[in-house]
Amino acid sequence: MSIRARADAVRDSLPGIPHRFREPRLLSQALRHRSAGSPHNERLEFLGDGLLAAITAELLYQRYPSADEGRLSRLRSRLVRGETLSRVARRIGLGDHLELGAGELASGGFRRDSILADALEAVIAAVYLDAGWRACAATVGVLLEPELDSLASEGDEKDAKSRLQEWLQGRRLALPRYRLISEEGPDHARCYTVECEAGEPPLRASGRGRSRREAEQAAAEALLARLLQADERRD
Repeated sequence: MSIRARADAVRDSLPGIPHRFREPRLLSQALRHRSAGSPHNERLEFLGDGLLAAITAELLYQRYPSADEGRLSRLRSRLVRGETLSRVARRIGLGDHLELGAGELASGGFRRDSILADALEAVIAAVYLDAGWRACAATVGVLLEPELDSLASEGDEKDAKSRLQEWLQGRRLALPRYRLISEEGPDHARCYTVECEAGEPPLRASGRGRSRREAEQAAAEALLARLLQADERRD
């Protein structure tokens, strides 16, 4: 059976997704790549991206009651990045159920990280539209449970500046450049804004913090997220 035929055969549920759809058309749309025609999953992907960010923030807030904002942001970034989402999609066999156009099918689009990650976000949005926040949050919790457990077993992760530097070095790119943009407020409540630039072509992102180091970490985190997104779009 072809990939497209398998997608057509899906009705109200999907292996690995703990939800039965009352509106099966939502699931069908979530699995349809734009190469297969309309209605495709890009709008659902947009909604799913926002839902995933909010739900993972809640999961991490509950799981790490003593973690500060910086650490929670770093952990969330690891959970919602394309690399993690595509791994989850592969684990549940999502690629086998995608509906792709002939060109994407011939080029192996059902194995591509960006397509898998986008489809997973679209499915998350479809669950939300079908049954609301609680069902969506429960689904995300099941899907990401192994990744959440992995975060706990790995302990404290490398800081954002280290991860950005390693990412750039792995691609033989120049090290990031940090520039202080502003320094505001009284001495006891100083606020720093730093801009970070890296990549080819160069991208920039800024971050704020109560110290210059904290602002640099925030800027590195934001820039790394932009670089990863740009890298996924080029896949």
